[in-house]
Amino acid sequence: MPATGDGRAPDATDHAGSAERSQSRPGTQQRAAAIPHPRSTPAGGGEPARAAATDFRVLVIEGDGPEHRLFESLAEELGGHAELHRVDGIRAALALLPPTPGAGRRGARYPDFQCVLLDLGAPGELPPGELPPGSDGLDALRELLQRAPHTAVVVLTDTAGTGLGAAAVAAGAQDFLVRQDTDGPLLARALRYAVERKRADESQRRLVEAEIRGQENARLQRHLLPTPLLDGAGLSFTRRYRPGRRRALLGGDFYDAVRTKDGRVHVVIGDVCGHGPDEAALGVALRIAWRALVFAGLSGQHLLTTLQHVLEYERRSDEIFATLCMVVLDAPGEQGTPESAELFLAGHPAPLLLGPDAVPVLLPSEQAGPALGLLPCDAALATWPALRLGLATGWRLLLYTDGLVEGKVGAGSPRLGQEGLIELIADHQAAGLTRGRLVDSAIAEVEELNGGALTDDVAVLLLERNPTPVIMG
Repeated sequence: MPATGDGRAPDATDHAGSAERSQSRPGTQQRAAAIPHPRSTPAGGGEPARAAATDFRVLVIEGDGPEHRLFESLAEELGGHAELHRVDGIRAALALLPPTPGAGRRGARYPDFQCVLLDLGAPGELPPGELPPGSDGLDALRELLQRAPHTAVVVLTDTAGTGLGAAAVAAGAQDFLVRQDTDGPLLARALRYAVERKRADESQRRLVEAEIRGQENARLQRHLLPTPLLDGAGLSFTRRYRPGRRRALLGGDFYDAVRTKDGRVHVVIGDVCGHGPDEAALGVALRIAWRALVFAGLSGQHLLTTLQHVLEYERRSDEIFATLCMVVLDAPGEQGTPESAELFLAGHPAPLLLGPDAVPVLLPSEQAGPALGLLPCDAALATWPALRLGLATGWRLLLYTDGLVEGKVGAGSPRLGQEGLIELIADHQAAGLTRGRLVDSAIAEVEELNGGALTDDVAVLLLERNPTPVIMG
């Protein structure tokens, strides 16, 4: 279908008022009707361009006056890969724009305009002398910005309206031009600049929103990490937590430590299989449930059975399970007397017992039960027996998740493993490192051996009885 010289389809119909204006203005052609699905026509004339070739669509909202040559010059300057859709007034323009959410017909399609050129004297708007009280003449612009918030807008004014043009930019338009000082090339450059400026503004807006969301998520995740409740326990407690997901503060690993009224100290460390936000949320749920069950007086087999029920209710699929290590320290007796504790393992790596001088000892794991969620609670094998431990003076317990021992050692596939961790900790102990320095240096060397950051979540707890005041590391 041949096109008109200014980019309008010759078979389009228009409102009666537009037809009268066309007849009263010699040399002009009938304007495109404001219909939801206008026929796209190349700005430079000729046959309609294919949709894939059209990369610049401009909606021109015209006003009365001899501006036709300006828009024809604009069409020629933009060339065949652009389209102009010219309409009379804001009401006709709004028919070509998507409605506000919830107000449009389902399945309706609308042109994708990169820019809108708005004549502030567009018909359909009241003349300045007839504007409602309190109106500043920008009502059409505000309505346009509300309907097309992500589209660049350029306004045209006359020489006497430069103040109105500046106010339009302040209200949200990308630029304004004085029509008497504007030609086609200048207008085309202004439109393309406005589009790029709008894209930059949108990118900056999305960046700011992402930063705000990131800050909110960081605050949320920090509050989801526990604060150990060990007042009066006479323990030093060092913990380190590193999620495997990039830019995350929380992973599927979890830990907690509380002292109950009977003087016993309960410590837990666990690992939900997987590495996504769902696993992180499940880890938080299990930690909170564990603390509530401890304060409710549950312990041992009864506590772990109940915690598995929580896991079964909260997990998103039956394949999700969690490993867990729980240590319950008996209330200390007289100073210098040996202490005792109970160790419960649910598919989790056994802790290391660190003496003051000797090589770390891997605690027995023969009585370990299955990971939570692997077997139904009524199954014969779904039991978690306690292992009694004797703790000599100067004891230290290192609890960790498998992310610490599954890192690679150099090239190839060998893993550090528990034996490698024992040697590594022994070396750092021999160097005189304790508490936070011991844990930090151990993690740093594991990452160095791995050739970079560990991909799995890592949680490490170092618990020790010490006559000095409690230290949280």
